[in-house]
Formats: sequence, C-alpha cells, structure tokens
Amino acid sequence: MALHRLGSVTIGVPNVAETAAYYEDFGLTPLGANRFATTDGGEQLRVVHAARRQVVEITIGAQDQDDIDRIARQIERLDLAASVTEGRVEALEPIAGFKAVVQVMPHLAQEPVPATPYNGPGRIDRGTGRAPGILRDERVRPHKLGHVVIGSTDQAATQKFFTEGIGLKVSDVVPSLAAFMRCSTDHHNVLVQQAPVNFLHHTSWQVDDIDEIGRGAMAMLEQDPARHVWGLGRHHIGSNFFWYLKDPAGNFSEYYSDIDCIVDDALWEPGVWDAAHSLFNWGPPPPPSFVMPEDLAAHMTGSHNAS
Repeated sequence: MALHRLGSVTIGVPNVAETAAYYEDFGLTPLGANRFATTDGGEQLRVVHAARRQVVEITIGAQDQDDIDRIARQIERLDLAASVTEGRVEALEPIAGFKAVVQVMPHLAQEPVPATPYNGPGRIDRGTGRAPGILRDERVRPHKLGHVVIGSTDQAATQKFFTEGIGLKVSDVVPSLAAFMRCSTDHHNVLVQQAPVNFLHHTSWQVDDIDEIGRGAMAMLEQDPARHVWGLGRHHIGSNFFWYLKDPAGNFSEYYSDIDCIVDDALWEPGVWDAAHSLFNWGPPPPPSFVMPEDLAAHMTGSHNAS
C-alpha cells in the first residue's frame, strides 16, 4: 500500500484552552501551542479555534513523490483542486470542508509491547504471581492516533473523496450509513458516517491492552465523572476493546486496544453489516447521545454557543 499511516488530526473547537487541558489529562504529551504527541506517533493532535467543533485537517503518510503525484491526479479526476508541493499534496474535502493532506513521511515504527500473560482453563501462563495489569501505577500514555470518525451530510461523497481521491481502502461498510477505511494495516484509520450535520464524532487512541483502557478511563473519571460516554466493551466491526470519553467541546475520545489488522489485502473480504449488529459485540448498550450527540441539533440551527 502506497499509503502507510495516519499522521495527525487538527480539530477546531470553541474552547481551545479547556479542550487542550483535557487531552493532556487523557495522556497525550503537550508540545506547546496546543499541539500534542503520542509516545510512538510523534505530533498527532492540534487544537485550534473554531465556532463549532469540527475536523479542520487530517494528514496521511505516503511512501514517495510518485505517490503524491498519483494522488494529485486522482483528486483532480474528481473535479477538485489539488495543491502539490515537494512531498505533499493537499485538497479540500467538498462536503465537510476539512483539509486533507497526504505527505511523504517515515513509516510508524512501534516497539513490540510484551504480551500480557493470562491464565485460563488448563493454562497457567503467568505462573506464580499477580497479574501485571494490577501492578501498574504509571500514567496511561497512548501509543498512536488510530482513527478519526467524521460525520458527513453526504456520506457517500466523503467516502468517495477518501477512496477514489486519496486512495484509502474499504475494510467494512454499513450501507448508506458508514464506511470503515484504512491507510495502514489497521482495520480502519478513517470512518465516515452519515450525519445531519458535518462534525467530528471521535478520535481513537491506541493503548497496550484492556487493562490500560480501564486504567486510563478510570483516571479520567476520577477527575470528572461527567466525561464518561460508553464502555467498557468490544466492537464488532474492527474487534477492538473500547471506552469512550467526552472532551469539553463535545467530541468523543476513545482508548482502544486489540484492533483487527489487515496485513494481506487478498485475505480480507470487506463485510456488509446492518446497523443493529455493527456497533458492539459485548458491553453496555450505547447511549443515544453516542449515536446522535446531544449538541447536533444546536449545530444544525446555528445556535451552538461558541463561548
């Protein structure tokens, strides 16, 4: 695959300082000027001012200049303008209006995290000792930005922009509702869903395992229980464990681990799922505000308070 990683996301919010403080609590490393890094991915989040919460920019990593030139031609075949400089092409997505940037960047190299030993029926993998997960006391630090979920008023058009223009591959779909797309071996790096208004639904951040999801979420909730949205659970599409929290602007942020990986495209058959069976395999049912965030009505009428 010429594309090989999700680079970063810039989110626009009306309350920059408050939202930036949340992502520092979440475990991202502040770099100054409301920019944040993960332990493996480097700078992957920027928070800027906007009248309402939204995706401002998303960056994707490409292999070389040949890829940049090819993507520029693909974008132009969609009757969209592509701005090309050395090692970089950018275009404006026509529905939600965010900037998509593809640039030459090094592959994301992650040191393998030792597998956590679990005991089970007839299997004592841990030997004599306590589970490592209960002995951890360091802060949870996300390894990388895994995916961005975008609400679009024309899901099909935004999906076409990413697939036919940028070159993402479809992993799974919920017809007329959502497409799970990848620019790496992860099951999905961008998810576009049909929505009554263009908005950022959530960003998702990789941690070691289910213990880190629980530890991270509980630390966030100890500071503010109102941050809780949905979890703990396991998704059906993508298979990842999850726990969702809410930032002060209303965007959701997800700790995740154990997502499906597609290391051989020939061995993966994209699935077609109905909405009732797509969201989760086990866990509490999602609250209505997860499917339809409470502030969308205000966004639709333009009455959202941009304080």
